[in-house]
Amino acid sequence: MDPETVAAMSDTVAKLKKERNAVILAHVYQRPEVQDVADFVGDSLQLAQQAAKTDADVIVFCGVHFMAESAAILSPDKIVLLPEENAGCPMADMVTADALRKRKAEIPGVQVVAYVNTSAAVKAECDICCTSANALKVVSALPEDRPILFVPDRNLGDWITKQTGREMHLWEGYCNTHDRLSVDDIERAKAAHPDAEVLVHPECQPEVVAKADFVASTTGLIRYALESSRKSFIIATEEGVLHPLRKQAPEKDFHLAARTLICPNMKSTSLEKVVWSLQEMRPRITVDPVIREKALQSLERMLAIV
Repeated sequence: MDPETVAAMSDTVAKLKKERNAVILAHVYQRPEVQDVADFVGDSLQLAQQAAKTDADVIVFCGVHFMAESAAILSPDKIVLLPEENAGCPMADMVTADALRKRKAEIPGVQVVAYVNTSAAVKAECDICCTSANALKVVSALPEDRPILFVPDRNLGDWITKQTGREMHLWEGYCNTHDRLSVDDIERAKAAHPDAEVLVHPECQPEVVAKADFVASTTGLIRYALESSRKSFIIATEEGVLHPLRKQAPEKDFHLAARTLICPNMKSTSLEKVVWSLQEMRPRITVDPVIREKALQSLERMLAIV
């Protein structure tokens, strides 16, 4: 899209946003032009916090379905729009409420920790939610005399176990984008950029995480890179983070660990769809009241720990 078109559409978004009393929340994996029209750009935890406290009448969520669901759970009196209705998350689809109920029955006294990358129905079956930004704090706060089941990301769960020393039963889910990154990818990137530090998201495979100089959530990686005195970084997470990094630190070099680090679901939201969504006030995301009430408890417990 040419700059003139982007500018014109961005102006349209600004006008519609004012007319609708809307706030635009965008995940940092979104397209650059979508990030640039957002009122707030962040990771899952930050966006959940913003959704919980906004005074706007309308929340336009530029992300994937489970994120918009979380906003609808936390702000039931708001209109929550998801510009691309089919923006899903394969990891979230790897665990269902029925399957989780069966697994819970097999582990007496289990405490279930749900990564926010799950459906509202799954959150309703869990004790507490977490994001990669607060996972260590959430798991460390749980009673030690009861077993823990972590769903659905086995890679994040493995990292949490190693960092906290808390043994957990891990669901066999994973992020399609992060999980495909290999040790060979990291080695090639290091050979090409020998002076660069390797920053890795914990959704990557354990052997990839082991190659990192620093491991953290998306926001944690961005903060580290911006505050570090180093000038070159290999970024092992979705390529959307390169936009805020290069905007805020143009004097530094940021190299994507592999070209495969692109989430097609996150990139399915376009500026055109944001405009259309505000014009038409759809697609609207709602959550069944019974499921919402149960899921809300797991999200509120998380937010109370943050």
